[in-house]
Amino acid sequence: MKPYVKLAECKTPEGESLELIEHDGTYMICSQGEQLMTSFSHGSEETLAELACSPFRPVNQARILVGGLGMGYTLAAATKALPGKRANFIVSELTADIEKWNRTHLSHLNPGLLDDERITIKIKPVQKLIRQASGEYHAILLDVDNGPSAFHGKKNDAIYSLNGLREIQHALKGGGILAVWSARTDKAFTKLLRKAGFDVSENSVAAAHKGSKRRNHTIWLARKKSY
Repeated sequence: MKPYVKLAECKTPEGESLELIEHDGTYMICSQGEQLMTSFSHGSEETLAELACSPFRPVNQARILVGGLGMGYTLAAATKALPGKRANFIVSELTADIEKWNRTHLSHLNPGLLDDERITIKIKPVQKLIRQASGEYHAILLDVDNGPSAFHGKKNDAIYSLNGLREIQHALKGGGILAVWSARTDKAFTKLLRKAGFDVSENSVAAAHKGSKRRNHTIWLARKKSY
């Protein structure tokens, strides 16, 4: 049996331990014994980016905010959905080591991704970038946790509150899209998005493009109404 190999370890700004582990060619980022993400199953993260970004392909200078770098799959899918040279991708990542891992241990997963000059990575909370913006983004992609029912990074809860959603509304352009990834469905969050004034669709998508197709994740697409 092939061993589990710890490649790197770091602390988040909140003091939680993150571990990068490799097993039989698969990479995992874990926290407190919980697997946060894996290189084996990332189909739903790519679908998140495709659904949120594709409507803005005709836009000359689309501006996209991605909450969470992770292993780069969401960002890579966003750049493919919007291949235009003038598109801009701003990535919020709390932990500087995550960017370092993507440039070293994980660089082969999405080759050349972080060399894309259209990408800017900011080591700061996505909430801060949202609060600093006014009608700035065509799309905001949130894959910062396991969904609205967060277990990792309790400060993320504020993003999914009514006030947090209204701040996102303010940061989006008219007709802009908020896309939220979750490991599970959450009917209360659907209602909260509507209460915040979004037009909402809740989508069940395959968790992976390979292996078992039976496991699904949830993606909310919430469009800011144009006035």
